[in-house]
Amino acid sequence: MGLRGEWFSSVGGNTDSEWAFAVFLDALGGMGYDPNSGSLNQTGFGHSVLRKALLATIKRINALIAEIPEKERKEKDEGLDCRSLLNFAVTDGHSVVCTRYVSSMTDEAASLYWSSGTSWQEDKSLKGRYRMERRDKGADIVNAPVVAAFISILEAKADSIMTDDWVIVPTNSTLTIHKQAVMIHPIVDEYYNPNPSYTRSTGFAVSKGLDATEAKERGE
Repeated sequence: MGLRGEWFSSVGGNTDSEWAFAVFLDALGGMGYDPNSGSLNQTGFGHSVLRKALLATIKRINALIAEIPEKERKEKDEGLDCRSLLNFAVTDGHSVVCTRYVSSMTDEAASLYWSSGTSWQEDKSLKGRYRMERRDKGADIVNAPVVAAFISILEAKADSIMTDDWVIVPTNSTLTIHKQAVMIHPIVDEYYNPNPSYTRSTGFAVSKGLDATEAKERGE
């Protein structure tokens, strides 16, 4: 893979998330930033740096997959399926950057949502159901980064979250949360389609046990 020794040796297992994070740390190092630097605790790397490092991570993973010989790739349900669902979330303690991504022109990525507010409160009319409370229009974002990163799994297994509190992140996009700002940027690469009405299939993500649809599409 060509990782720097410190990041290669830091991986203690064989999960894809561990290796992807090592690639991310290596990307930060390649950009001239030291993930081990204690001097960054007060300021962080900056959301732009985190986003560029995540994009470099996705690009590198795609490049590695592209090296797989064509004869071993998926063809008529035989061989390897080289599509990857790459939903990541990273933070430097000051900003959060997430990705909703799939290395395919025809498939939807696993879903990703964001929400903002001041606190989670149980809905008074629906016991056991929770929604984001907003005291005013300038309410701070609370808990959104952590929950948004895993909302596709939560929705598949729990009914405790009010889905109308969440905003969908488009497939193959980054979500950046910095202070009270939320920014969404497209990931422009070989799998990008600028047409907002372009329809993708949800079958691949669903086959992996993930959700790939908006709440309104499920009639909620």
